[in-house]
Amino acid sequence: MGPAEGLDHGPGAGRGTDPGGFVGFEEFARSAQQRLYRTAYLLCGDAETARDLTQTTLAKLYQHWRRAGTADHPHAYAKTVLTRTFLAERRRRLRDLLALTRTGGTVPEAPADHADLRVTLIAALAELPPRARAMVVLRYWDDQSVASVAALLRCSEATVKSQCSRSLARLRTRLADAGFPRAES
Repeated sequence: MGPAEGLDHGPGAGRGTDPGGFVGFEEFARSAQQRLYRTAYLLCGDAETARDLTQTTLAKLYQHWRRAGTADHPHAYAKTVLTRTFLAERRRRLRDLLALTRTGGTVPEAPADHADLRVTLIAALAELPPRARAMVVLRYWDDQSVASVAALLRCSEATVKSQCSRSLARLRTRLADAGFPRAES
């Protein structure tokens, strides 16, 4: 089931006369779901969590489609919702993990290293803090400007620059440790 499938569209959603203003949501969801999923996968590091994040994002967009559907750039609006949802879920998981360790629970082991560059890069991204990972993905995968990432994450441009610089250094070190040669500039 794709991210746009299974949503409760309500009576008349996406059809002719829709008093709720949801005309166009289904079309938008179909066109945006792959882009959102790719970004979600880079943020999450695994397919199942990325599908869940994409589905949650589309559900939130549906709830607020009157506003999202009339935005100047609905895809950018969707990317903002996706990123903020990802960060909120990570904060919630961190709180749960801290509560678990305080009560004597066990912490799951980190995934094993992989020889494949793509898998190693995904694993290295997963080691970054969620906010730093979001900055790197938005800045370098989605090719957004420093200003747009700063606006999206509600921080200063200097924060985006410094976090991206530190994160890229960590990724380079991780890749070098895994045996991948450093690219010559």
